[in-house]
Amino acid sequence: MRVSIRTVAAIAVTVVIAGGCSRAGSSSTQATTSTSSSASSSASASSTAPASAAANFGSLSSVCHGGSATGATDQGVTSSQITAGVLTDVGFTKDPELETTAKVFTSWCNAAGGINGRKIVADIHDTAMMNVVGAMSKACASDFVLAGGSAALDGLAVTTRLKCLLPDFDAQVVMPQNNGAGLQIYPIPWSHTYSVYGGYYNWLLNQKYPDSKDAVGILSGASVITQVDDALVAQTVAGVGGKVIYNGSFPPAGATDWTPYAEAIKNKGVKGFTFYGTIQQLAALEQALDNIGYKLDWIDANTNAYGGEFLAIAGKALSEQNNYADLPGVYPLEKAASNPATEQLIKLFAQYAPGQPLTLQDVQGWSAWLIFAVSAESCGANLTRKCIYDAALKQTNWDGGGLTASANMAAQGAGVPSCYDIEQATPSGWVPAPFDPNNGAYRCGMPAVKVSGIPPATQLSAVGLSLSDLK
Repeated sequence: MRVSIRTVAAIAVTVVIAGGCSRAGSSSTQATTSTSSSASSSASASSTAPASAAANFGSLSSVCHGGSATGATDQGVTSSQITAGVLTDVGFTKDPELETTAKVFTSWCNAAGGINGRKIVADIHDTAMMNVVGAMSKACASDFVLAGGSAALDGLAVTTRLKCLLPDFDAQVVMPQNNGAGLQIYPIPWSHTYSVYGGYYNWLLNQKYPDSKDAVGILSGASVITQVDDALVAQTVAGVGGKVIYNGSFPPAGATDWTPYAEAIKNKGVKGFTFYGTIQQLAALEQALDNIGYKLDWIDANTNAYGGEFLAIAGKALSEQNNYADLPGVYPLEKAASNPATEQLIKLFAQYAPGQPLTLQDVQGWSAWLIFAVSAESCGANLTRKCIYDAALKQTNWDGGGLTASANMAAQGAGVPSCYDIEQATPSGWVPAPFDPNNGAYRCGMPAVKVSGIPPATQLSAVGLSLSDLK
């Protein structure tokens, strides 16, 4: 449940709600190929059209290839195509990451013949932030599954999805009600029982900066979502032997002057600091800290900051403060040359989405698309929701072809999350922190830090259904 732009967007939406704005409608568009052809023409492409050799990715062979699959075997499946829905908040965030990932994946896969000859159609459902239930209802009416999507208010639409028995191959979950929900395949470590931050905070407090152990501060934009994250961080800090001495909040829209917050951090004697907000807000706060001459031992900038934009706006704060981000077992993007899967993905983005940088969320989305495709391919011509969901659960060592640390899809959330990696922002860019990896780029064997009070994920039983209803 590590935050990224989805949670930051959820903080921002509080402003919309407070302002009494009405709910915006959602839109649905198609992203299937790298050409400008219409959705209808690409959707009607023949399943027997000539294609290049089978598409391999990283360690995965024949992810996509031609074939002679026929039949309308389930909703969203015909002899020629498979329609997969993609939820996105792009109408609110103006961030096209998930749309771009869908475009690149479908273009690459369809160029190789699709899945057993059926071309993939990515059906983009824009929630415009507030209309996540409406967007989900549209997906329920037309799509075979959801793949490679994310929405800040995803927990509000879980019951809608479960009522229509729609499997979800998520790029990123946000609200706890959707984290481990029924019919969900999510190839990123998570747990409702153990903290996913245990390894990260153990390293910060007990290894790298032991003097900060009893002087941790948290500051976040006021939001019901960040309240859950704040509580999880506080429990994790306590679980590894630390102490939170400051827990503050700021208006979701940010502050016009960050000096009072910087002074509060200084007056409380905070040494280690976790921030939940936009990267612009964090950069402004760090400038305020610099202005009053206060240097923290470390700042948890979280995964929202992992990318080039934060480096560009942080300025000299990259030299003055130690900014870190805890990655959920995703191979560092800046080390792509050392990892064939990451390097291949960068080249695919350059080919099908030139000018669009590869981001952490793109990688998570790509892994979700991959497990969707691999699972669908194994079903052959008789592609059904039950078959693809059961096939995905058989992936007991999933690593996205080498993009991430491995995870067992049949046991996600059942035990202590295992692997993680830590990045540090420096004036020369993001670099792996000295966190003592023991499994390639990752450290595996996270401390077992039990947490409580996280709202449970919504299951099929909540809507009066069970797995036996999935056909």
